Amino acid sequence: MNNFFEKSPLTLPTGRQALPDRVSSMGRLDFAKEGYYIVKKSTEEAIYKVHQLFKRRGHTLAVAESCTGGLISHYITSLPGASVFFRAGVVSYSEAAKTDILGISPEIIRIHGVVSKSTAIAMAEKVRSLVKTDFSIATTGNLGPDVLAGSEKGLVCIAADREGKTVSKELRLQGGREENKEEAARAALQLLIELMDKEHPLDTK
Repeated sequence: MNNFFEKSPLTLPTGRQALPDRVSSMGRLDFAKEGYYIVKKSTEEAIYKVHQLFKRRGHTLAVAESCTGGLISHYITSLPGASVFFRAGVVSYSEAAKTDILGISPEIIRIHGVVSKSTAIAMAEKVRSLVKTDFSIATTGNLGPDVLAGSEKGLVCIAADREGKTVSKELRLQGGREENKEEAARAALQLLIELMDKEHPLDTK
């Protein structure tokens, strides 16, 4: 069994419709063997909140991921009903994918670096425009264990975009590769929630 599963808390819902009824009586490792992804409680809460907000408001979402490698899209689609609001997830892992698929200007990467808030912002803006959604989020970073393109291990930049408003954040994560990936995905979902909160503060509680 992968150590990541062994040390991660069991927090995916046990009594909700997203999972089989038998989960409530299963042990943690048995649960992992069934193929469900085990996440921290804070990550689970962010996933549920995103579902709740987008379904309630009727907005749509697109995701552009680099370092998280599709994990955000996986989280979103782990719960039923994601197709109501989730339009597309693009894993633009390489620099070429960022420029050729998303259409990011090579100058942005040359000037600011592939791991930068400027690149994350450009990824979020481009994927939202490309897929024609109301909101988008993006991640780019170095999960470790080595320095990558001049970026230190654990440096991750995330962005959330809504037409006319983009927010970004730089993270300096201290865990292992898998832990950093989960935290980057959780932080991106949380940043999206915070952006939505600025539109309708009372609706995110």
